[in-house]
Order: sequence, then structure tokens, then C-alpha cells
Amino acid sequence: MKINRVAVTGIGAICGLGNSLNEVWENALAGKSGISTLERHKTEGWAVNFGGEVKNFKLNPELMELKDQDRFDLFNQYALHAGDEAIKMSGILDSGYEKSKIGIIFGTGLGGFPHIEMNHQAYLEKGPRRVSPFFIPSVIPNMAPGLMSIHYGFQGINFSIASACASSAHALGVAATEIMMGRQDAMISGGTEAVITGYTIAGFSNMKALSRRNEEPTRASRPYDVDRDGFVMGEGAGIIVLENYDKAVARGAKILAEIVGFGASADAHHITAPHPEGLGALICMNQALELSGIRKEDVGYINAHGTSTPLGDIAETQAIKKAFGDHAKNLRVSSTKSMTGHLLGAAGGLESIFCIQALRTGMLPPTINLENQDPQCDLDYVANKPQKRDPQYALNNSFGFGGTNSSTIFKKFIS
Repeated sequence: MKINRVAVTGIGAICGLGNSLNEVWENALAGKSGISTLERHKTEGWAVNFGGEVKNFKLNPELMELKDQDRFDLFNQYALHAGDEAIKMSGILDSGYEKSKIGIIFGTGLGGFPHIEMNHQAYLEKGPRRVSPFFIPSVIPNMAPGLMSIHYGFQGINFSIASACASSAHALGVAATEIMMGRQDAMISGGTEAVITGYTIAGFSNMKALSRRNEEPTRASRPYDVDRDGFVMGEGAGIIVLENYDKAVARGAKILAEIVGFGASADAHHITAPHPEGLGALICMNQALELSGIRKEDVGYINAHGTSTPLGDIAETQAIKKAFGDHAKNLRVSSTKSMTGHLLGAAGGLESIFCIQALRTGMLPPTINLENQDPQCDLDYVANKPQKRDPQYALNNSFGFGGTNSSTIFKKFIS
């Protein structure tokens, strides 16, 4: 059976660094922080009052009518916004593909928490009749791909994956497999998340997972630094258009990169803490390398999970050193969460886009706020400034609560 190659032909992004791909990428290379004191919420009494909040967002009414925008949770709107950017870049609307051969698989970790919180408050204060009839459609995790399919008429496979912070990375892996197996000609994939709310801040904060640097939010996310004290919540979307490589070339599409490897595993260890030796992460990186057929020495850049938690950064570092052996010292590894915060279920989508951009431009985005490197984190983390390199392959790691892991390998496109 023929295994089809998978091309990337479109990418779109929105997060605290900006509302478009170009803005996000330029700010990332500039080492800017997209983390700030929260503006959409009254945070009195909150233990944490900052995050990677999207600013000045207005969804194009051509994607969703203004009267509907208050009815559908933000994660749906971020997906439509970034998805439209990716679709326009790809040109698949003029590809001639059958609509039944264009599918959508997104990842989202928690779904529509802002509307859950809002409707719960209405229920408690005013009774059940004040719960919106749009409540359920607004918050269910599969509504983002559903709305996109309705808008564009894509009739291929359509669903969402919820696997915590690995959600969109898993979605990309499954979407790529659909093309590899010949079931779909094109897939729109990646992830979306918008759960900066009182509930989620309280939940993560009470489990001691969040940084509490309320007085200096831009310096709060500091992966691999000895003074790191937890992750910072972010929001946004990273959407990627994948196509059958041969068909994309035949129609004259601009190829941005290829997906050549994917791995997934479980730690089988703890509900929130990573395996202390990074064994689950090691398994999925090895799987991705095996599927890709490349040598480990061919990988030049890793966009790490790198959440800025005391245990997680060390465990991932150990896993990278075990997976890559002596080559680990030659790798460049960065955590862009230092600038965006942690987009939870959307992290893998956005960070895969950073990998693709690194391959396209030869520029590696930095890990900012790395001022006093933890001795147990002893790799080259592209500290504070971007590096000019020419990686041929880039790997993205995404790990989630429950011990779920994913690794994806991208190949530079050379025309």
C-alpha cells in the first residue's frame, strides 16, 4: 500500500503575541513577551491576575455574523480566524478537491469554559430559564471544526480531539495519517483554546501549577531558569493546512514544509506530574524518528513542551538527551511558551507553526527570561535571542495531564 507524503501549504496563528501569523512570528523573533495583566476580567481575589491574553480581537463578520459572535465561545472564533488565514495562504478553495475529501480535525483541551462559567452564574442567580439556548453548541469541543465545515462546505472527516495539552499535536498526527492513508486529500488541523477564566485560573492555581509573579508578568514564564515557579496560561489558535504532497505539487501549491514523523505515548505514571526520567516523552520521540526514517543527527531544532514547571523542564531535558544521545549537545531547543504562555490544547498547533517558520526562515525563536540556567537543564535553549541556523528537520513536543505525549517531525521544503 502506498503511503502518501504530507505537505504543509497554509498556516495561521493568533495568541498574545499578535493576531496574525506575521505579527506573531515577528514578535517571537524579537523576543517579546505576549504575557500581561489580564484586561477582560475583574481579577480581584484571584491568586494570579496575568496571562497570555489575546488583545484587540475582532472576528471578521464574513466568518461569523456579529449577532452570533456573542453566542459562540472564543475558542470557536479563534479557530475561524486563524483557520481563514491558513486556508487563504494554502489556496485549497481553488484546488479542485472534492469537498468530501477535505477534512478538519482540531485539538482543544477544555472547550468553552467562559460560556460555561457565564451560564452557570445565570443559572444560579436567575434560574434555569436564563441559560442560553446556544449554551451547549457554544461550548462543545467539536463545534470549532463544525463551524468551519459549515462556513466552507468541507464535508470530509470532522471532529475534535481532547487530550489536555497534547490535543492539537495529536490532532495533527491523526490528520496527517488521514492523508498518508489516502482517505483525504487535504486536512485543516491544529488547535484552539480560550479558557482564561476565574474557574480555570483558580483550578490551576490551587494545584500550585501557575506562576504567581503578578508584579512582573512579562518575566513570569521562564523555562529552564532556576527561578521558574510554574506555567502561565495563554490562549489563541494555531491552524495548519495539510495536503497530499503529490496533489499539492500538481496544482502548483506553495509547499511550506512536510510532516514526516509522528509519535504518541503514555507515561503511565501520574495524573499531572511527568515521568521523572521522561520515559513517555522518550518513547514518542523515538516513534517519530522511526516513522520519519531519518537519523537523529538530522534533527536541528526542537520546539519543546517547556512549560516553566520545576519537574517538567527537567524530565523533558532528560528525555531529549536519551533520545538523541551525543547529538543532544548539538541541538537547539527553545520554549516559545516563555513568550506566549501555555495555550493548553492549542499549544501543539501554534508551536508546530514555530517549527515550520524556523525551517522556512532559518531563524530559531528564543527562550526568553532565561537568566540563571538550571544545572539540570543543560542543553542549548536559544537563550533570550534568536539564532540564525539552517535546520533541515524540526521536532515539536507536546505533553499533557494524564501522562499523554506527542512528538511531530517537520521537514524543510527545498524546491
